[in-house]
This record gives sequence, C-alpha cells and structure tokens, in this order.
Amino acid sequence: MNSSMTDKDMTDKATTDAVVEASSPLERRIEMTVALAEIEKDVEQRLKVMSRKVKVPGFRPGKVPMKMVAQQYGSQARSEAIGEAVEKAYGEKVREQNLRVAGYPRVEPKADASPGQLGFTAIFEVYPEITPADISSESIAKPTLSLTDVEVNKTLDVLRKQRTTYAETDRAAIKEDRLVIDFVGRKDGEEFQGGKAEDYAVTVGGGMMLPDFEVQLEGVKAGDTKSFDVTFPADYQAAELAGATVQFDMTVKKVEAPQIPEIDAEFAKQLGVADGDVAKMLLEVRSNLEREVKKRLQGKVKEQVMEALLKVNPLDVPKALVEMESQQMAEAARRDMESRGMAMKNIPVEPSWFTDQAMRRVKLGLLLAELVKAKDLHVKPEQVRAIVDEFAETFEDPKEVVRWYYSQPQRLAEAEALALENNVVDWVLANAKVNEAPIAFDELMGNAA
Repeated sequence: MNSSMTDKDMTDKATTDAVVEASSPLERRIEMTVALAEIEKDVEQRLKVMSRKVKVPGFRPGKVPMKMVAQQYGSQARSEAIGEAVEKAYGEKVREQNLRVAGYPRVEPKADASPGQLGFTAIFEVYPEITPADISSESIAKPTLSLTDVEVNKTLDVLRKQRTTYAETDRAAIKEDRLVIDFVGRKDGEEFQGGKAEDYAVTVGGGMMLPDFEVQLEGVKAGDTKSFDVTFPADYQAAELAGATVQFDMTVKKVEAPQIPEIDAEFAKQLGVADGDVAKMLLEVRSNLEREVKKRLQGKVKEQVMEALLKVNPLDVPKALVEMESQQMAEAARRDMESRGMAMKNIPVEPSWFTDQAMRRVKLGLLLAELVKAKDLHVKPEQVRAIVDEFAETFEDPKEVVRWYYSQPQRLAEAEALALENNVVDWVLANAKVNEAPIAFDELMGNAA
C-alpha cells in the first residue's frame, strides 16, 4: 500500500472508522480515521520487542534503556503502526462492502481529522460490474475455403521460389534476376550518407530501391556502368534528401538468373522427406496447408467474435490493470528484441506505446472471464488434450511433445487459454447471426496481388 504520512503529536481517544465514497465509475475513496490511543499502544509494544534485539554500543542486548530505543526507533515504529492500522481499516471496509479491488490503493493523509485521530483517504479502483449483453443481433461473416489442387500448387510454387538459387549469366538483366552492383550517390557533387555501397545484391523488379533507381536495373549486363538521376520522395525520412534530385553512378558486377528447383526427389528431401518420395512430400504439403488454412480461418472468425463482444459490451476498465498490462507488453517486446540479437541497453521501450492494445486485452479478458462464468463455458480436460495433440502432430515424436506440455504448467496454460477462447467463440457463433462468406486463398494467406 502506497502512503504519504507525517508524524503527528499523539493524544488519545477515538476509534477506527471508514466511509466508502464513489468518485468516478470505477474509482473509490475510503475516508478513514485511526484512533491515536491504539496507535500509541502499538508503538509501545513494537518498541518493547525492538529493545530485546537492538544493539547499542555500551549496552548488552536487551539492556538498552527504553528511552534510547524510543529516540532511535520511535519514528520507524510509529510509521509501521500507522501503516498497519490504516491497512487493517482499509481491508475491513473492502471486505465489508464486497469490493473487488483492482491494483493497489493510494493512501493520502487528511489534515482535518478530529482530536485524538489520524485521518486518511485511500483511493483505488474496482473491477467493473459486467452483465454480458445480448449478442443475437450481431452478424459474423464466417470465411470458408475449400482446398483444391490449385491452392496446393500455389503453395508448392512458393516453396520452390523460397529455395531459389542463382547462376551467373552473360545476358541482359530481366525481372527477377539478381544483380551485384557498386553505386555511389552525390548531391550537388558531394557524396551523402547512405548513398554508397559495394557488392550490393538487388533483385530486378523487387522494389528494394527508389523507383528512379529501379528502372535503371532492367536491361543491364555485367560490366556496364551507368550514371542517372534519382528524385527522393517529398516525405523521405532523411530530411536533407526529401524532395531532392541526386546523381548516382552504378557499376554492374554480376547478372544472376534465378534457378527454381523442380519438384523431384531432391526437392522432397529439402522439405524434410528423407527418402525423397515425391508422393509423400505432396501429401505432407497438402496436410500442412490444410492445418494452416484451418488455423487462419479460425483466426479470422475469432477476430470478428472479439470485436462483436467489445461492440455490444462497452465498459470502463481500471487504469491500474491497463498500466500493468502495458508494462508486461513492453517487457515482452524488449525480451523479444533481445532474443533477435538487438542490443536494448540504451533503447527505451515505453509502456505507453502499448496502451491501446493493453486496453483491448484487459477489456476482452474481463469480458471472457464473465462469459465463461455466466454461460458455463469452462474448459474441460479433453479439450485441452485435443489442442495439445494438435500442437504435437507436426513433430517427429508427438508423444514426447505431449509429455513435455503436461510437464510444463506454463505451456499447458497456453493450451487452456486457447481452449477457453474456442469455447467463447463457439458460444457466440451459436447465438449470433452467422453467414458463410467464401474467401480467396491469396487473401487468406496474405499473399501480395
């Protein structure tokens, strides 16, 4: 409990009292008075206990005069006694009123307490009262996709292109060729930062360079040199180059043609089929694609369900919970970046960057918890096991993966959370207006047009 307290002259009399006030939808204030006579008794008792243990030069333990103990430790004992009394009064009132407190209270002293009393105000937030709203009028577009050989072949093409190799060629460069180039850029005759590179690999038509630079790549051959102008966009991130026209000199060192692998035994081995059986490889590609399509379809439905729940259940949430969630998200982002090799020592990751996401997470967390309780959507052990089995089936030894999940409570909690979300989604789909909506494969997979 956070508190700001000042020592006051102690008198006696009075009893502990507390009054609850509502100052905003979720903020509460408890006005408390603490009897000084009780505080003084507690301070005296604490000092007696301390006197048996404190060490003062010239005195044996337990023989230090009480006056010296009070002079040295009286402030500490009084602060502890007041803090405990305030915490007790606060806790009693919270329990008496059945308040569901979110976060920790802020305790402030009051200057207008009655004689013989200390006055305090505890300011805190409570959880919102949630009654799940009717979802029957909401429409959910449930995307559907029937997997055919067309989609499987598209996926095979993607897998082949991911394993592209390059071979040097004497012909002029065409789209999808890879060039190795040197270049230097100059503005008003002077080289500028970031405008120079050697042995730079760039794909023709890949969109890696500015448009004026890109058009110079097609049609060149190894050994060619070119000079040309490039105009930077007006909103370019480097202010000194925004809207400027500069001059580039480029030397082409290599033109390399893409070599896309054929669907054969070697390709099957690259995809993990040890014996190179192409038929087995095709079955695995289809099976993996079916799992991925199912996962993405479920994800799109879940996203709509969550948005529908937020729409029909507008609610205020405690700032304390949003702040805690923001801090956790910031810390998770920092750990993720560090795991990717980024040096984060001097790079700030501010919790405020995640406030909107944190707000959404907190709202959904409260809503889902209330729905689970109100509609009896609790997770069953067999549901968790089905999810773990699904996670494990892509591994070489699924039984070992299952054992690993059940030996790691944190991992198993992830499966339980997913099962709970699935129960909520199923309930919403059973009670809302659901319309099937066919979706294109490329749109579902996020493939560029």
